[in-house]
Amino acid sequence: MNIFSATNSSGSASEEERQAIAKAVNRRRLVIFLRIGLAVVTLTTWELAVKYGLIDPFFFSRPSDIYTQLAVWLTEGTAQGPLWRELLVTMEETVIGFFIGSLLGIFCGIALGRNKLAGDVFSIYIKIANAIPRVVLGSIFIIIFGLGMGSKVALAVVMVFFVVFGNAFQGVREADRNLIANAYILGANKRQVTFSVVIPSALTWILASLHVSFGFALVGAVVGEFLGSRHGIGLLIATAQGTFNAAGVFAAMIVLAVVALAAEYLLTALEDRLLKWRPVQFAEHGM
Repeated sequence: MNIFSATNSSGSASEEERQAIAKAVNRRRLVIFLRIGLAVVTLTTWELAVKYGLIDPFFFSRPSDIYTQLAVWLTEGTAQGPLWRELLVTMEETVIGFFIGSLLGIFCGIALGRNKLAGDVFSIYIKIANAIPRVVLGSIFIIIFGLGMGSKVALAVVMVFFVVFGNAFQGVREADRNLIANAYILGANKRQVTFSVVIPSALTWILASLHVSFGFALVGAVVGEFLGSRHGIGLLIATAQGTFNAAGVFAAMIVLAVVALAAEYLLTALEDRLLKWRPVQFAEHGM
């Protein structure tokens, strides 16, 4: 009787697991279908609205013209050179600025979060610096570093730093005090507590900030190129704007959106790898 009950219970659990997996797969397919459907409906409505005069193509272009512009850039290149080279310039500025800004933000956030006196002293200055519209600094960086990569990287670093710093600082301050106290009781020193307890606790906060900060790094690089550069997607946007080429502006935006989406997937994969200990959330599957 006991063996039969155990077997029956195991079979029931296995069946429930299969149903949960099937339900999750079906929900994932539904999400993909709705995403594609929404894109198709939006583009079709946009094209028809232009065709029947509801939207002025001079300002908003049309999906078919944007597609043509992208095809020309891919096959014939841009006025500045091949599209891949312009994208490579922007990506190099973005990635360098992202890594430098992230590392500085993580280091400063953890350092000031662990040192209450230093945090209290510098917090007011960080708030003042964060209140300054950082995009405005692009003009200053161009004056200092010129039209080369340095000015774009500097702006990307500033855009990223405060986002990552804020999350790292708050993550350190939100670390479980009981775990920290227990670590000290077991004989750990401050350095060991920082690396074994505080940083792992703040990791979720830090990784969450990276998703947002990469977008800010991309914005910083593009804005810097828009203000003044020799190559890059920002220059393509500025050139298209100067010639009243709305299709070119939207085409450049699509290129940036694809890059940002690819970066989001990579950061999500990194987050899942570093946070394997998190329990799987099934709640959304039942929605």
